Amino acid sequence: ISLIFSNKMVCKLKTKKKRFNMAKIFVSFFIAFVLAQNSFAQNSLSDSLINANISGEARIFYFDRDRKTSHEDILATGVLLNYETLDFYGFKAGLTLQTATNPWANKASKDMFIKDMTTKGARLSQGYLDYTVSNTSFRAGRTFLSTPLVAGSGSRLIKESFEGIHLTNKDIENTTLGFVYIDKFQARTDKKGDIGNFEEYKDGAYSVYIKNNSISNLSFVSSFAKIDDYIKDESNLDIYYAEAIYKNSLKSLNYDLNAQYWLNKYNHQNIDKIDAYALKFGLNYSDFSSYFAYSKISNDKVAINQLLHGVGNGSDTIYTNSLIGSYNYEPNMEAYALNLEYKLSSIFKVGTLYTYADIKNTEQVSYSGVYTNMDFNSLLKGLSSVVQYEKIKKDKNENELRIKLFYKF
Repeated sequence: ISLIFSNKMVCKLKTKKKRFNMAKIFVSFFIAFVLAQNSFAQNSLSDSLINANISGEARIFYFDRDRKTSHEDILATGVLLNYETLDFYGFKAGLTLQTATNPWANKASKDMFIKDMTTKGARLSQGYLDYTVSNTSFRAGRTFLSTPLVAGSGSRLIKESFEGIHLTNKDIENTTLGFVYIDKFQARTDKKGDIGNFEEYKDGAYSVYIKNNSISNLSFVSSFAKIDDYIKDESNLDIYYAEAIYKNSLKSLNYDLNAQYWLNKYNHQNIDKIDAYALKFGLNYSDFSSYFAYSKISNDKVAINQLLHGVGNGSDTIYTNSLIGSYNYEPNMEAYALNLEYKLSSIFKVGTLYTYADIKNTEQVSYSGVYTNMDFNSLLKGLSSVVQYEKIKKDKNENELRIKLFYKF
């Protein structure tokens, strides 16, 4: 408890002058309630701790990156260990430890991958307390998040994580309401060769969201996030996001229609805005699936010269993303994507993804990618792999290979 709810605990709702420890007070109240129970309750607490769920995942990632002036590769290995207690009067506690190392990496390869794969050491990436009552769940502490505008990425060896609070409610039928507040963020690396530390994220950020699927075949997501003091001493940043997904079928042919919208608004003396939208049409027949996507960023000038998709790389969900290397949020950018995928067997599928991005009068880039996903669960339970290769052409000449091996236990 001291580890999770120390004085540096994230659950401090900030204002310009002070922070309110509302989450800490809330959790402390219930901890005091639990500890005050009779001896039977104490035995139950002991059972909850001893009979906890323990799981893990061993990871081996190999990246080979070819740029115009250099070509390096790197191997990263690590283990992710999870511990979560059984339910005790609505409470659960959890811990996740991430470890990493780069065997045989030389200085040149470490320098090239310093921002995302050069990492070693261990980090307690999750340390949280959950409380659930009826249809409401509350989490406080270090946690992985996957919400529309606050989400960590797991595409590299080390998963991104946050310190904060997360509240969800499902009282309304077919609807999820959510609130997130974070003031610390753990990146993939610290850009010095170690796992990222939990660093203060600006002056804090919060987000609210709603997910609804009341209408048959249609799901809808809407979210708002505010990043305090995003441009230091100048401006906060408001992010608005909405997505609609419609799925249906014509006999054995399944199809889906998807739409996304973002808006960034900077709240300083001159209010600056930039927005974006994306559309996607997907088809699925038997073991074959495909989609075509289009996105457009408005031609507006803002302080960071791009649209910010959210907090954490997991919020980078624009439909026109390439397999590995694209970033399709620059002003006046249009992008197109075509994906084809075929499931060869129950354990093996292959695909190709082509993306073309055009920044008007500035740069045109094409991304040609191929990938395979393999599930070896029938051979060894928990074993799977992903192989990705992407070639970047037009105004760039680069390519990258990624091989990822996972073993869950």
